[in-house]
This record gives sequence, structure tokens and C-alpha cells, in this order.
Amino acid sequence: YFIRLCLEKILVQCILQSRTLSGADAINALRPFYFAVHPDFFGQHPKEREVNENSLKRLNGYLENLQKPGFRSFKPTQLTFYVREREPNSSNVQESFSASGFRAVSFTLHTRDLLSTVLDILNSCSLSTEHVQSLNVNAQPHNEAKSALNRPIKWDKTYYSFTGFKDPEEELEQAQRVETTLISWLDDNEAGAVKKLKRSLPLRKELERLKFELSHQLQLSDIRWQRSWGVAHRCSQLHSLGRLVQQGPEVLKNVKGRTVVFTDRSGMSAAGHIMLGTMDVHHHWTKLFERLPNYYKLQKRLLFLEDRISQLLGGIQVIYIEELQPLLTLEEYYETLDSFYNKLRDSRLLFHPRSLRGLQMILESDRYAPSLHEFGHFMIPTVCDPATLQWFIFAKAQEARENLKRKEEMMITEKELIDTSTEKFSLDRLYKEPSVSSAQMIDCCKRLLEESLPYLQGMHLCISHFYSVLQDGDLCIPWNWK
Repeated sequence: YFIRLCLEKILVQCILQSRTLSGADAINALRPFYFAVHPDFFGQHPKEREVNENSLKRLNGYLENLQKPGFRSFKPTQLTFYVREREPNSSNVQESFSASGFRAVSFTLHTRDLLSTVLDILNSCSLSTEHVQSLNVNAQPHNEAKSALNRPIKWDKTYYSFTGFKDPEEELEQAQRVETTLISWLDDNEAGAVKKLKRSLPLRKELERLKFELSHQLQLSDIRWQRSWGVAHRCSQLHSLGRLVQQGPEVLKNVKGRTVVFTDRSGMSAAGHIMLGTMDVHHHWTKLFERLPNYYKLQKRLLFLEDRISQLLGGIQVIYIEELQPLLTLEEYYETLDSFYNKLRDSRLLFHPRSLRGLQMILESDRYAPSLHEFGHFMIPTVCDPATLQWFIFAKAQEARENLKRKEEMMITEKELIDTSTEKFSLDRLYKEPSVSSAQMIDCCKRLLEESLPYLQGMHLCISHFYSVLQDGDLCIPWNWK
């Protein structure tokens, strides 16, 4: 009887193989999806870019597991993507629209073969599945394929008892019935995180040593990273900078007092930081260091331009916020300011001098209507009509002052809660991703402090939008954990 069951299972797998994709076919089928959500296309939207980048990592891990021979242990994976579409559409998945107008799509993957997974992803994001038919696979329309692949084949319970295999139907029902909780997730992942953390400790110490030595040697204000690269990757980048210091220390005399940021491209950022592109060779870095005096001259012109704009707008301060704005070069930001200044100068707006002192504004090139951020700064489109701009600032000035005051109080509360949580749980580090707001962080920490969590002692805890264990042992939990 057992042999008959095994043969039936093999036969069914052979049948299903005629409707499965290879790994390469799956990637080709998902090209429209990758194009719609790829982080590189979200340069003007840091929050959406970070969410998509993290979700793609988890999706790729899910697809890799599907291709592993004999892999049977699947857990439903919930993903959220911001899709490059402007119009809402009818769909059964959970959707919302971000402030930037992108559609946020959330869906759960629980399929066990590539074809069903690809079709689920495309349909969840309202993308066409017609091109899947052209691949070397006997693909059916999504509804038919789904019903064929998930048709009710009831295996006798003795099969799972005898082999020790997990009943997939029972596993899926249980996962759908029981929502992931913080305690249950820590129970399952704490041991693996501790193992990764211990393995990364020597590299973490090496990273701190390199950062301290280079900062001291070059008299830098700070060394940062734009992306959440692993510790090994960061050490490698610092070693590269160290070798350049040894080869030509004279070209590095211009970096004194500056902040160095390892990022995707070389240059100087709008915030005045020195950007070192991680894909560039030492020759490009050397050329950048040689051009720094010219960058400093341009920066002085930029500050003068900001001051002129401020005078035209009643003393409102023009600022650049790295966490909320795209990573612009100094040249790109100067062009934006110059264009905006020329428009204001020609319009002759009537603002009383210094009447708006204490208020702040940022310029955005991807918006068409002005808005007021919850932290109190005005978000002004570069194409904004001057008359509309004047009316909006007058109407929202008092609310902006109240928001700025509330921001200061919130920042103090957030820091106090982080310090208290770090101390209570004996954490080595507690931090958040840039896409997590202060209000979300405060809510998360307040609820954490009501719990008893011995698992967290000595750990690195990151407040994010999803559950994950990073490659160096950092624990990521969603801010709205259950």
C-alpha cells in the first residue's frame, strides 16, 4: 500500500512537470514585474525604493527555494511592492496609494511551483500573463492552471506518518489560521540570528577599527553608507579607501571636516557630502578628490542661492533632507535651485521680510502641487505656480509652526524610548529603517516595553516593515508587530 502511494506521488509529479517553468523561464516571465517595481526606477522616492528593494530580496529567496531539489518546508511569505502605476484598478489584493501616487500592492505567496508563483505575482500586480504562453511551457490561463495544480489530491494520513513528511494542506491551513506573532517568530529565528551575529562579530570589530582609523587619519566628520550593505561589504570598501590613502595621501588633504558616503556614484551630494561610488575604481576616486576645491566653490554659490530664495519668500529656510529626498549631486541640486529662483525673481511675490522666519521648505521635482509634511516643512514642486505657492504658504504657515514644534517633541520622545528599550532588553543596538516614521517608531517601542523578551539580549534589532534575519544577524521586525 505504501509503495502504491509513492508511485502515485511520482506519477502526479511527472504530470505537474509538464506545466512547470525552469528558473530561466520564470525570470523571463517576471520581467514586466521586475520593471514595474525595480528600486532603481524609484530614485525620487526613497521610501518606496527601500520597500521594493527589501521585498525583492525576499521574493528572490522564495524563488530560489522553489528550485531546490527536495525542498519541502514552505512558509507563506507576505510581500509588499510599490508599482509604477497611477490609476487604481479592481483587484482582490490589498491595495493603497502612497503620497507619491504609486500603488502599494500586498499579497501572500504560498504556491509550491514556479508557474503558479509567477502567475500569482503577475495577477496580484494587475500585469498581463499572456506572454507566459510564449514560453516553452504548456501554460494554461491562470484560473485553469491554478485549479489544475491545486486540485484536491487527498493523500492518506498514514503516508505522512510513515515518511515523516509534513502534510502540505495541514501546514498551509495552520499558517493561514495562525497569524505570525513577535513571540512565535523570535522562537523560530532567535537561534539562527545568534549564530549569524556571533559569526559577524570579528568583522564588526574590524569595521569599527577601520572607520575610526580612517576618520582620524583624514580628519573626517563621519563615514556613512547609502545602502544597507553587509558588514563584510563595508569593510571591503574601507580597505579600498585605505589603500588609496597609502598610495596618494596628498590628494586627500581636501576632505578635512567632511563626511564620506559610499553610494552608487561618485561626486558631491546636495548635502555637501563626498560620494564614493562603490563600482568606481581608485582612478575615479582620485579624480574626485582633485576636483573637490571646485565643488566647494559651487557649494558656496548654492548656499548663496538658498539665501536669495529665502529672502524672496519672507525668510523661510530652504533645506535638503537626505531621508526624504533622492540622493542628488551638487550640480543637479544647484540647477534645481537656480531654475526655481529665476521663476520667483520674475514673479515678484509679496512676502513681508522675515515674516516666515523659522519655517522650512524642500524642493521636489516630481510633484505638481505643494503640500505640508507632518514634520512641518513645506514640500514645494519646482514647477509650482508662484501665485499658488504664495497662497498655500500663507494658508498653512500656522499649521507648519505647530508641526515643527510637535516634531521636536516627537524626536525627544523617540530618542528616550529607544534608550529605554535598549537598556531594558540589553540590546547591543536598536535602530530603524529610514522608511519607518518617528510616530511608528514611538508606537513600536511603547508596545515593546510592555513585553518580556529575553530573546533580545545582546542582539541588534531593526524596526522595519517585515520580519527578517539579516546576513549579519540583525533581527528585523515590523513596527506594527502583533
